[in-house]
Amino acid sequence: MVDHQHWQLDGNAPELFQRYLVPAITAKWAEDIVDRARPQAGEKILDIACGTGVVARLASRRISQGHVTGLDLNKGMLAVARTLPREGAPIDWIEASALDLPFPAGQFDLVLCQQGLQFFPDQARALREIRRVLSPSGRVALSVYSPIERTPGANAFVSALDRVLGQTASKIKRAEHSFNAPDELKVPLMDAGFAEVEVQTVVLEIAFPSVLDYVRFQLLATPMSALLSDLSETDRHAAIKTIASETASFSNPEMLEGGGFSFGQEAYVGTARATG
Repeated sequence: MVDHQHWQLDGNAPELFQRYLVPAITAKWAEDIVDRARPQAGEKILDIACGTGVVARLASRRISQGHVTGLDLNKGMLAVARTLPREGAPIDWIEASALDLPFPAGQFDLVLCQQGLQFFPDQARALREIRRVLSPSGRVALSVYSPIERTPGANAFVSALDRVLGQTASKIKRAEHSFNAPDELKVPLMDAGFAEVEVQTVVLEIAFPSVLDYVRFQLLATPMSALLSDLSETDRHAAIKTIASETASFSNPEMLEGGGFSFGQEAYVGTARATG
């Protein structure tokens, strides 16, 4: 079980997340999941674990009429989401748990959940809740990262974390990659009563200007900021540089070409219908 206290971003971490990690990583996966979900004009759409709202805003732009709801437990992330401009259908932002969705049965035509399911303490309950709030013809699209060894940049990073900060330092990052095979997403969807379940293995290319940039924003703009919270600013920057150097040493040369840091990031993306 993942400790959700680690996922309450404090300070300016949500702003940094939106400014740097959303364009580099999250927006790419948002395009993929929304393309697969094919939102239609007039639909009611729910984005669960919405973070700063990249998926919700993209879905809103795709429909000329309808309504989008973004839901998350994290106040800081939602605060950032509310400040960002939108184009398209209106969006409501709601602070609530995926395990107890505050909506009546059958309210939504489409539910999206990008890189959230792996962090829910009761994934089966969350999937049942998603099915409950979907209309009989409703659809769901979810994505979760595959094993960390299949995303070379992240794998190099966690190896560096463990070397520099100790063997438990990478726990939070590794939790992002807790799904080991496509069937670990497909079977729970079927068990929750979904039909027409399909899970695809998808790889997208992720690129940062440098290893240092990647490491810096992993450690400042995510819950991993807790790893360095007890350090002075000088020591924090020194630690980041050391971890970046170690990350480079664990990376394949082609990932570092031109001074940048690029690698394929793999995820399982599932789609299903509430009923067949």
